[in-house]
Amino acid sequence: MTDSTDVEIPEISYEDDPVTAWAADVLRGDVVAGPHIRNTCRRHLLDLRDGPGRGLLWDVAEAKKRIHWFQTKLYLNGGQFEGRKFQLHPSQAFRVGALFGWKWADTGLRRFRRFYDEEGKGNGKSPLLAGIGINMMVADNEPSAEIYAAAAKKEQAQVLFRDAVAMRRQSPELARRIIPSGIKPVWQLTYKAKGGDERFFKPISSDSAQSGPRPHVALCDEVHEHPNRDVMELLERGFKFRRQPLLVMATNSGTSRESVCWEEHQHAVNVAAGVTKDDTTFSFVCSLDEGDDWENDPSCWVKANPLLDVTVTTEYLRGVVEQAKLMPGKRNGIARLHFCEWTQSVNAAIRREAWMACQKPLDLAALVEANYPCYGGLDLSRTRDFTAFTLTWVLDATKDAEKFASKTWFFSPADTLKDRANTDQAPYDVWASEGFIEAVPGQRLKYSWLAEAITSLCTLYSPEEIACDQYGLERLQEHLQETGAYLPVVIHPQGFQKRVLDKDKDAQDGEQEIYLWMPHSINMLENALYEQRMDIDPNPMLDRCAASVVYAENRTGHRMFDKENAFGRIDGMVSTAMSVGIALCRNRPEPVSPWDDPNYKHKAA
Repeated sequence: MTDSTDVEIPEISYEDDPVTAWAADVLRGDVVAGPHIRNTCRRHLLDLRDGPGRGLLWDVAEAKKRIHWFQTKLYLNGGQFEGRKFQLHPSQAFRVGALFGWKWADTGLRRFRRFYDEEGKGNGKSPLLAGIGINMMVADNEPSAEIYAAAAKKEQAQVLFRDAVAMRRQSPELARRIIPSGIKPVWQLTYKAKGGDERFFKPISSDSAQSGPRPHVALCDEVHEHPNRDVMELLERGFKFRRQPLLVMATNSGTSRESVCWEEHQHAVNVAAGVTKDDTTFSFVCSLDEGDDWENDPSCWVKANPLLDVTVTTEYLRGVVEQAKLMPGKRNGIARLHFCEWTQSVNAAIRREAWMACQKPLDLAALVEANYPCYGGLDLSRTRDFTAFTLTWVLDATKDAEKFASKTWFFSPADTLKDRANTDQAPYDVWASEGFIEAVPGQRLKYSWLAEAITSLCTLYSPEEIACDQYGLERLQEHLQETGAYLPVVIHPQGFQKRVLDKDKDAQDGEQEIYLWMPHSINMLENALYEQRMDIDPNPMLDRCAASVVYAENRTGHRMFDKENAFGRIDGMVSTAMSVGIALCRNRPEPVSPWDDPNYKHKAA
């Protein structure tokens, strides 16, 4: 949520300082990058200005030295890159230079002890990590240095380690100085330094880790696949024996907000944004900006793929985007691997193309004048969070072909909105200024204020009933009673429980129960969306809610909203589903008598 307005952007050449030059180009917009990379670049420039006051030293000579070492000592392997010198891309030079160039002024030791790198698949993460490992084994002068390629599984650890083995094999200078153990596969690389000092580089994984490692550097690849912190904790505990150790974590975006990868992702994002103060962590987190449409706008692809048209081609990404469009079940996997979207499941919950097709600005006054039946959904929040209120008008009550128009209002405390915007990485403050969120003065959303606001909306639009969750309803009704106001509230269960409202005496099969049930409300909402029978008043906060939906499923295959594992806030989708659910329970066409049809003729028996 930061920008570059509070930092001077220098004019400097790549020859003089390739790290600062790239950061400046990003902040000027000459290099297209996502929000977290812009924050990382801004942090670098701020540290150049303010870092000395915290004891930081920018050693540009050291940064250039390490970049030069990569480009003169290392060679790539595989396919078209076989045997080519490791010519660092400017974004890679920025990472390598920043990692080694920032130091503590009083000791001359490296500043950063942790490096988190998240980017799209095919952008050279593994070779970069392998190069860092070899460099720190050979060029750091760390006695008896232990370098580990770590992963959740041995096979994954071997992927990164094989890059290091190939780099050693293809470099005549490194091949003379580094001795491999084993043939196929090589299981260790050993560097014999002057004075008989031996340093080694080897793979390690959860299923093979043993106690006692003393890493100089731990290279953790595909962190999103780590089931827990076991390997990283084991390696970091060994850092106490080292002067300037380093934990490097590289990954694609993941799927679970309960994972170690998500925790590291959030920490990296917050460090870059300045929300969390941590002078020992360096982050490079690729992502799209809010509102970027990777399915239809190739210009944003480079934000998630900094090596676009170097290691991964535009033509290749165009192909995977077409797959996502043709096969919705593959969309989330493609979004995660290639466009750095954190997704919660393999299959998309709410397909973006279906959601966007339903966006239409509503004329609320016209809906009222036409006297369409109106129903509400209210998802009450905790006092420091978001409350969502949705009104849905039934434009056509034809059974199984109903047509709706829907608008959602959001309410949240103004004093904490900026903090939550930083935490959630969403521009809530901007949306509030644009009228999409109503920022209520104070640090808490007072139920007395909320009761008045919802009553005012109900006075304007006269909903027949409002479906509401149980949470907070009693407190809200207390404030309504104090003012003499009345809301036609009906409790809508949030889980798998059904709430029977009535008996349908007109059902063809005899009396049937009429009930509110979240799985049914969700199904009806989805059907209306995918069949484009619903007009939704545009709101970026609601768009974010739709993109964040995750479902929990019971043994019988019925679904409900899973707030705990959702990608983000989903309050608006909960209120929208409840409003559709109550509308379909209550607004049913009257049975049509054949005698009302002028063309009806009774047939003789």
